[in-house]
Amino acid sequence: MAICLNTKSTYNLFQMLVNDTFFVDKSAIIEKLSARINTPNRYICITKPRRFGKTSVLNMLGAYYCKAYDSKVLFDGLKIAKTAAYAAHLNQYNVVHLSMNSIPDDGNAYEDYMKLFKNAIRRDILEAYPQLKEQEFNSLSEMLVATDKQFIFIIDEWDYIFSHELYPEHYGDFLEFLRELLKDKPYVALVYMTGVLPIKKYSTGSALNMFKEYTMLKDPSFEEYFGFTEDETEMLCKKQTALTMEEIRDWYNGYQTKDGSRLYNPRSVVCALEDSTCQSYWTRTGKMDEVLFFLKYNIAQVRDDVVKMVNGNSIGIDIEEEYSAGQNPPNSREDIYSAMIIYGLLSYSNGEVRIPNKELMIEFQKALKDDDFGYVAELVRNSGEILDATLNKRGDTVASYLHNIHNSELPILKYNDENSLSCVVTLAYLSARN
Repeated sequence: MAICLNTKSTYNLFQMLVNDTFFVDKSAIIEKLSARINTPNRYICITKPRRFGKTSVLNMLGAYYCKAYDSKVLFDGLKIAKTAAYAAHLNQYNVVHLSMNSIPDDGNAYEDYMKLFKNAIRRDILEAYPQLKEQEFNSLSEMLVATDKQFIFIIDEWDYIFSHELYPEHYGDFLEFLRELLKDKPYVALVYMTGVLPIKKYSTGSALNMFKEYTMLKDPSFEEYFGFTEDETEMLCKKQTALTMEEIRDWYNGYQTKDGSRLYNPRSVVCALEDSTCQSYWTRTGKMDEVLFFLKYNIAQVRDDVVKMVNGNSIGIDIEEEYSAGQNPPNSREDIYSAMIIYGLLSYSNGEVRIPNKELMIEFQKALKDDDFGYVAELVRNSGEILDATLNKRGDTVASYLHNIHNSELPILKYNDENSLSCVVTLAYLSARN
């Protein structure tokens, strides 16, 4: 049974997605990707935050391109079926599917990790092309060349060992493995690689410099396919009556395309519609999904900004460099915000960062309670008492709290202007938001 070559797993997973009540048709991306098959631009790396539909698109591509089965019935009703090249690429390719988040059951060394993928590819190739069993090959690429066939590679979570800080001494070896397998090889018809972190650029470029990258900061081509658009979200809302579009917009909107169009967190939208309730569905699959993880690298530089953003303000900042795989922990204000944009914790447009929506606002409010935020944390933790004193008309208690705030050494809490006063009031009554 094949593990990675022409398996039916992507077909089965995409079929489940199509059958879902809240399915959104993103198949138009196939036309753009097919146009790059067997061209110099056939190497594509799309990095977006978790929960933004990367794996769903990958499963769709596997189901569409793979020649091992007939998926016409699955795609005939989708947008791609209306394009001129629909039939020309449907089920016409050998597809190699690699999920780099697989960890071996026995052995925890880098060599064990890589053996998992190398052995899977080798076994599947020899099973599909038994005439190669009598030959000796020095590498996987030699074996693939010997098939005299072309392959589409779809690689999920390419950055898994980077984002989970596994085998750091072998990061260069891993990039070299991908380069040797894919770069300038005649058997490569297309590579669709996805993850969260962009590819790290070294002083003279990257081992994977053949890829065109599309990220949260720079994506002029594919951004509408990752996240739900306004029209798509409104279409889904009409399938139920418990939640209004305004509620969904308040909770899960906040990201934007280059032309200013709104994008919604797709997983959160679907979860809310299924559960008939708006709440935070932000799932933490690792410490890098946590707001506080990044802020703690240099709270002194970002504390005032965070207070302003929790108050609903945007922060102006020019971010030129993207936080990428294998990069040292972020320390500067720019690096911290760049990393948080890459992970979807902040949105960025027109030179400004902001908290995207209510769902993420809750995560930032939790972070403000951490002791590292000093007096800000104390104020937030006391917000319930301030609210209670206000509701019970204990003016002296409220006045005492506000006096102590004004005497703090934090500039943002001096409330010498309207914006600072607004921030103080927001923090003092933060519990009222809940």
